[in-house]
Amino acid sequence: MDLKAIIYAFVKGFYDSLSGMITIFKLNKEINQKLRHSPSRQNVLIRQKSTSKETTPVRETKHEEDSILMKTMSCGCLNGAIFLASVLIFDYVILRVLKYWIGENNSFILLPRMLYNIMYLIPLYIVCKVINVVWFQDIADSAYKHVRGRPKYTKFSNLVADSVFSLLIQTLFLIQASLTSYLPIKYVGYTLSMIQMCMLYALYAFEYKWCNMGWELHRRLTFIENNWPYFIGFGLPQAVLTQLSDSWMISGGVFAVLFPFFIVSATGANPLVNSSDFSLHFFAPVIHISNAIFKHSVAAQTKPTNYNPPRSSTSTPTRR
Repeated sequence: MDLKAIIYAFVKGFYDSLSGMITIFKLNKEINQKLRHSPSRQNVLIRQKSTSKETTPVRETKHEEDSILMKTMSCGCLNGAIFLASVLIFDYVILRVLKYWIGENNSFILLPRMLYNIMYLIPLYIVCKVINVVWFQDIADSAYKHVRGRPKYTKFSNLVADSVFSLLIQTLFLIQASLTSYLPIKYVGYTLSMIQMCMLYALYAFEYKWCNMGWELHRRLTFIENNWPYFIGFGLPQAVLTQLSDSWMISGGVFAVLFPFFIVSATGANPLVNSSDFSLHFFAPVIHISNAIFKHSVAAQTKPTNYNPPRSSTSTPTRR
């Protein structure tokens, strides 16, 4: 085992994950330059000059030029300035003022919290989740088209099946990582849980790129397990930042604010491979469980129904 190669791959993954901020502005600048020098844009400007000599300068539309940057900033504004800020203001300002007025041990303090969660926070969380799904995909597709070209075509049925199975794998793996932290051995449980969370966050970020490349789920998981030093380093920043708070709402808001940058980082990154002689098969248990669930569901749907027709009642003739 080459410890030096493992450390180098880990550091490279950590560095690549933090390059998202620089990469977004770099991609945005390159896209702007391409649009300014595109033939269609030049033809439009020439046509405008020929039609009128006193034409006022046309204001350049920023929607297409700044698509990646604007979507990232919009995503950060929604999740940071609206969702995350509202959670922090209620928890650390409004709730503390109420505790100061009516007493910290007063049971009445539970009512504002319950009303806030039911009527505001949970609906806002659901809306943000739906919008984030669309924006994350748009950011990933825009970055991929500029860096690597047109995504590979995938049949809709295969895409749906892959997405459902991937969601099940990720959910079970998140549960597995959470349960691992409860191991009674000191520091071992937390370390193993953190390693799995790093791999999961790396999968989140790279999955958009690999799906556009046409990689199947098994190939994606195997690639992470075989090259675990790089992907543990890549997922470490987000794993640490999302665990700074005990509130899952705050952690979710931090994740949503930072995730677009990690998507762009993953799109432009070239993972360092073959840095370790062995693989970390942390995904193996959840893969077996997922396969068993799907096999059981398919078997239940295709199982033939034993139908026994009712016997015809024959009456014995009575003698007269």
